[in-house]
Amino acid sequence: MHDMRDLKLLLAIRDNDTLVAAAHQLGLTPSAVTQRLQNMEKRLNLRLIDRSARRLCFTGEGELLCQRGKLLVEQYDALMHELDKRRSSFAGTLKINAPFGFGRRYLAAAAADFQQRYPDVEILLTLSDRPMVEAAERFDIVIHIGELRSSNLIGHAIAANSRFVCASPDFIARHGQPSSPEELARLPCIALCENNEDVLLWHFTRGRTSSSVRVRSTLASNDGDIIRLWATRGLGIIMRSEWDVAQALREGELVRLLPGWKTLDADVIALTHQREGLPLRTRQFMRFLRERFAPIPPWREAKQ
Repeated sequence: MHDMRDLKLLLAIRDNDTLVAAAHQLGLTPSAVTQRLQNMEKRLNLRLIDRSARRLCFTGEGELLCQRGKLLVEQYDALMHELDKRRSSFAGTLKINAPFGFGRRYLAAAAADFQQRYPDVEILLTLSDRPMVEAAERFDIVIHIGELRSSNLIGHAIAANSRFVCASPDFIARHGQPSSPEELARLPCIALCENNEDVLLWHFTRGRTSSSVRVRSTLASNDGDIIRLWATRGLGIIMRSEWDVAQALREGELVRLLPGWKTLDADVIALTHQREGLPLRTRQFMRFLRERFAPIPPWREAKQ
């Protein structure tokens, strides 16, 4: 068979007894029905309907195809109906991958609130230090923070986020305030290992001036909470997302270094496998996140 339309054509002929009536039901011309029936028989190399008699008479093979095919058509239509329901309703499983720190601090609560609002949606939240590398194909949404490198995934903006270079007041008292990015190369720094990136090459801009510095890492971890803790204890300089260090900066545990220099933004984005045809639960969750972080994300609220 070519596709489900062939079975539906054959069933329409059987239910209407004539090609003309079947054509009317299907919205086709009688000649189109005849041509499709002939093509079907040619592909199968079987005679399905004896058209030499005064009335249409199905062969044994034609009857078998109708009997078994009716069940297949009913199952297919039920499946398409279920898919349509899922596409237009909040149901099904939503699989999300997100970084450890952001996932714990912001996404876990957001996912739980979304599930409470839409109880027919099942949430599977997986946290990883390599959300862009580790089995991205298994997820409906991958939450990514920072520059989106070459990828087949489609990015959807969720919230603004910057990166800051920070150190503790104690560290600054011992080592002094760096006046330029180049001075970072001689100071102990702490690296966050994620997404297989070159985490020791730090980029800065000021107006039209740009500077890239390879820092010296005395400590490194794949957990953002750990490197922030090390930094607050005066063990080194970190470059970290605004969402992660905003509270420590407000409370004086950390001090921002080189405020006149801008680092690469690290906006929060949601990644999907395609732009069109996303289930309603996926589209609504991204809308839910944007509304939750708008107009000002929670890590910037205290600035107002």
